[in-house]
Amino acid sequence: MTAVLDWLLEGPAWVAYRARLDLMGISEQAPEGLAVRSAMLADPAVRQLVCDLDEWPGPAIKSHKATMLYHKLGFLADIGCRHDDPGIHKVIEVILGNQSPEGPFTVPINIPIAFGGDGEIHQTWMLTDAPMLLSALIRLGLGADARVVKATGYLAGLVRDNGWPCAAAPELGRFRGPGRKDDPCPFANLGMLRVLADLPEWRDSSQARRGIDMILTQWENRQQSHPYLFKMGTDFCKLKVPFIWYDLLHVLDTLSRFPGARADVRYQEMVAVLDLKASADGFYTAESIYQVWKNWEFGQKKVPSYWITFLALRILARG
Repeated sequence: MTAVLDWLLEGPAWVAYRARLDLMGISEQAPEGLAVRSAMLADPAVRQLVCDLDEWPGPAIKSHKATMLYHKLGFLADIGCRHDDPGIHKVIEVILGNQSPEGPFTVPINIPIAFGGDGEIHQTWMLTDAPMLLSALIRLGLGADARVVKATGYLAGLVRDNGWPCAAAPELGRFRGPGRKDDPCPFANLGMLRVLADLPEWRDSSQARRGIDMILTQWENRQQSHPYLFKMGTDFCKLKVPFIWYDLLHVLDTLSRFPGARADVRYQEMVAVLDLKASADGFYTAESIYQVWKNWEFGQKKVPSYWITFLALRILARG
């Protein structure tokens, strides 16, 4: 562990920053924390991501792609950026200014006619996208903002006994994804759990418990359970970042935030799968990549990844 941690501290500034905070317990306000955070914000790759946000909201969403700007915003939140950091505060005001009457924040979405839409662009929200954007806002430090509180309460209230369904804004009518209407949507549940994990007042809520049980029950029945075409097979278990879609590392990083989930034998089975992926020296390597992120250190499958190794160690450290 010491050798791996030393290696992480020698990695990119954004990895070293999170390793100091999450694995070593150093305060972000301590001199060491402030210094490495400044280095993180000055990292050329991080600065380029921030510059990319100037194009917000980007092209209308037609399908779920790794190029979406809210995924870049989410990654910036993951590494420790804040809503008032240079270059980020501008896009935050745009996002907060596009809130639906019911609460969730909106982006341009174009649902093709072949998928049950009208082929037109609408400023709206769906439960595949809205929780990911909301989660980013919370991790950027806006969890107490009244507009974020409203969005959280509305989306949390959509939960059913078996978790969150595939849902969309009222103006989209009866649109839903390719699944049975009574089934929960695994990705919607994962997104909502990311939201609730960062809010202490929601972390032990009945809504969170239902979402957790939905994902763990799917794992238990993974050979047969494929709601809305989400599977927990070979591809699901491949190590892949950033947190964009439904996969093992994304699920474990989210569930590990909930003590109740960590105590469940089904969660522990998933952790065991992750544990087996470590090299003899304790390093982790990407097993699948998003091509649009190929220039990042985790965008290759030949050598261990700093970021994936850090994420795996943080999951294991949580218990």
